[in-house]
Amino acid sequence: MLVDSHCHLDFKDFSGDLDEVVSRAVRNGVGTMVTIGTRLSAFPQVRAVAERFDNVYCSVGIHPHEAAAEGGVEAAQLVALAEHPKVIGIGETGLDYYYDHSPRDRQKAVFRVHMEAARRTGLPLIVHARDADEDMAEMLAEGAAEGGLTGVLHCFSSGRQLAERALELGFYISLSGIVTFKKAEELRAIVRDLPEDRILVETDSPYLAPVPHRGKRNEPAFVAYTAKLVAELRGTDAEAFARATTENFFRLFGKAKASASGQAAAPEPGG
Repeated sequence: MLVDSHCHLDFKDFSGDLDEVVSRAVRNGVGTMVTIGTRLSAFPQVRAVAERFDNVYCSVGIHPHEAAAEGGVEAAQLVALAEHPKVIGIGETGLDYYYDHSPRDRQKAVFRVHMEAARRTGLPLIVHARDADEDMAEMLAEGAAEGGLTGVLHCFSSGRQLAERALELGFYISLSGIVTFKKAEELRAIVRDLPEDRILVETDSPYLAPVPHRGKRNEPAFVAYTAKLVAELRGTDAEAFARATTENFFRLFGKAKASASGQAAAPEPGG
């Protein structure tokens, strides 16, 4: 069974058919999903989704876009919220210099708070990085130097140097539907060289639906398309790759447990 390591099931895009979306994921071989926190003000909704389904977990954090609006967060707040049994990661957090919706100094300050919370809880850091490779590599090294920090660069679309630096620091790389896009050849070249024991897969749904569903609402079931493409890129058997990425997920997110419903379900032929 695959894992969708990063989705946003609390978003309004899923408000009308969430039960079917989760069921469809399981029918298509996706046994576990993680719905990701992006704002503390919306965390109760994120947590409620995770509580509703035995095979859905969640994280707590502030997206860099929200760093200005919710920048007063302290590590202790995140640590307290992470005590919930369904919270398995800290984030998403990080740096986004593409949109710059929040000042860069505020993004960095909030990112440091999240790194401290991850260190205190022992939970993985879920990192968003866009057009900020140099600063991100520097900040990850800064955080790792203090010890007790691990995590994943989600929806990876950065350059090779950041990938290599993150791997050196013990981080994982999560791949989304972007890797299936026609113009993503540079990313695919990086993906071919990643160590198998550090790869996760995700949808980042409702965004970034993979080919052949590009342009439509993304959902956890579609992570199977990304996994299949990456397995082909790497010359790996699809089932073996699915098994490896799932093992990687549960190794990194040690607080999560595979659900009985997820384990028992079988994929539908043809997806």
